[in-house]
Amino acid sequence: MKPSPQKGNILKHISQTISLIIFTLVVSIVAAGCSKTTEPVSKSGFYFDTVIKITLYDPELSPLLDDCFALADTYERYFSATRSDSDISKINDANGAAVEVHPETIELIKKGLEYCNLSSGGFDITIGALSSLWDFDDNNGTIPSDTAIADALSTVDYHNISISGNTVALKNPDSKIDLGGIAKGYIADKMKSYLKEQGVTSGIINLGGNVLCVGPKADGNAYRIGIQKPFDEEGSAIASVEVSDETVVSSGVYERYFTSDGNLYHHILNPATGFPYENNLYGVSIICKNSVDGDGLSTTCFSLGLEKGMELIENLPDTEAVFITNDYKLHASSGLEDKLTLYND
Repeated sequence: MKPSPQKGNILKHISQTISLIIFTLVVSIVAAGCSKTTEPVSKSGFYFDTVIKITLYDPELSPLLDDCFALADTYERYFSATRSDSDISKINDANGAAVEVHPETIELIKKGLEYCNLSSGGFDITIGALSSLWDFDDNNGTIPSDTAIADALSTVDYHNISISGNTVALKNPDSKIDLGGIAKGYIADKMKSYLKEQGVTSGIINLGGNVLCVGPKADGNAYRIGIQKPFDEEGSAIASVEVSDETVVSSGVYERYFTSDGNLYHHILNPATGFPYENNLYGVSIICKNSVDGDGLSTTCFSLGLEKGMELIENLPDTEAVFITNDYKLHASSGLEDKLTLYND
């Protein structure tokens, strides 16, 4: 990793019909990586509009899987923008009034605001009104009208969020918070912390495009996590990276998109224009310690583009990245020189 200089949206909807076995997601696990004497135990489910799979390499620890999914239930009640009883929905529906919410909701909103500031608004957690306009169904995707986009854009500004103690208010009553860009990473980190507290030394937490490794593999070696080849129908890997007790988080245009008149419209929206980013990138994968930071950085770097995004990564401690441009070329940060393996077609 590099020396440590000082450090300066949208839920990726995965169809419930996607196989829990194949995991055609942004990041796929290339090797399960357990010793021959260790039988893995896994549990899968569907939360936050994405597939979750947790794997532990000790069958005696299987009760902890249920505990992790109980955590997922809890956090969905805090962070979901579609559940009417969630903290986020209560804020969004309060017409600008202050709403008391759980301290962890405050914590995640503050983390989101950090990345709003870091990206100068390229990542904005008040994008909810805009993102709700777009339907990225690959068969029936539609482009919102210019008027609808203009109206939604008038509500997008993270400076509209006001926090006082455990209360949150929106200065613009029409603004809508959407934590989908960072919620999965936060939840993955909380699951990992819990598992480590319970003595787990080896495991994999997979929340859609967020893969978080607990420790090294059961045999003591690093995991090898695959980075999906854009638009590959089988979800095969274009490269893989070695990680131990780290996370690999990806954002890519190929996750949710539709085409219209020969143009591709993807789910990573530019809060300044209301339309998908156009910057010659297909995807960004972040390798770092905390999955919530991987979430924030993957979208931030995508919004910045290759040159500025790579500059940011090279100045962050213990953080690496792989950028995939629209010619399928990979651009890796300097700390990945000995950890990244490229795959030929």
